[in-house]
Order: sequence, then C-alpha cells, then structure tokens
Amino acid sequence: MEQKTHLKINPILWGRPIELADGSARVELTVTKEMAADEYGLTHGGTVFGLADYAAMLAVNHPNVVLAGAKVKFLKPVQTGDVLLAKAKVEKTEGKKITVFVDVEKDAEQVFSGEFICVIPSKHVLSK
Repeated sequence: MEQKTHLKINPILWGRPIELADGSARVELTVTKEMAADEYGLTHGGTVFGLADYAAMLAVNHPNVVLAGAKVKFLKPVQTGDVLLAKAKVEKTEGKKITVFVDVEKDAEQVFSGEFICVIPSKHVLSK
C-alpha cells in the first residue's frame, strides 16, 4: 500500500514504516542516545509517544489526518539501544473521527499502549 500521509517524517526520529495495510501500520524505531533523558539512557516519553502517533497516522493513511486526542499508558521503561515496534490498528470510524489503538513493544514485550483519536479535516489544517 502507498503511504499518503506524513511523507516528510524523519525515520531516525519517529521510526520507519515496515508494514502498511488498509487500517493498520507497523513502524520500527531504534532508540538513540539523543533521545535519552538522563545519564542512564532512559528514553524521554515524548519519543515513544511520537512513534505511536506516527503509527496511528499511517494506519489512517489520509493526507489530511491529524491527532485530536489520546489516552496513553507508559508500561515499561525504554532506553538507548532498544528497538521499538509500534503496531497500530483502526478500531472505529465515525464520520471524520477515527479511533486507532497502538501498542509499542521492545523484544515482544509491551512498553506503551494508547488510544488515538484522529480526525480528517476537509483540507490540510495549515492551508488557507
């Protein structure tokens, strides 16, 4: 399936799509030292959230999709060197509102889960 959204995302920062299907996506990210929050290599939660958000956008895969809200849980710590896999699946569509569930794993162990509320405006949010 062709990617239609978030085409300029930097894969080093937010992950690399490894699977894209109708209503689902899988994105992989290798955590780098630049993503660390402290001397232990603990990864900033925004990094994991960004990966999950990107996977959700790809599961919807519409050029105008944006995030409207999210409920998330950080379940286990992530650190420098970890390879993360985000699995996103569209669960419900109500008009232009789409609910996507995303799980993030490292070594097949869940480290993050979230419900992302996405919307598809009629035009790009920055277009005039």
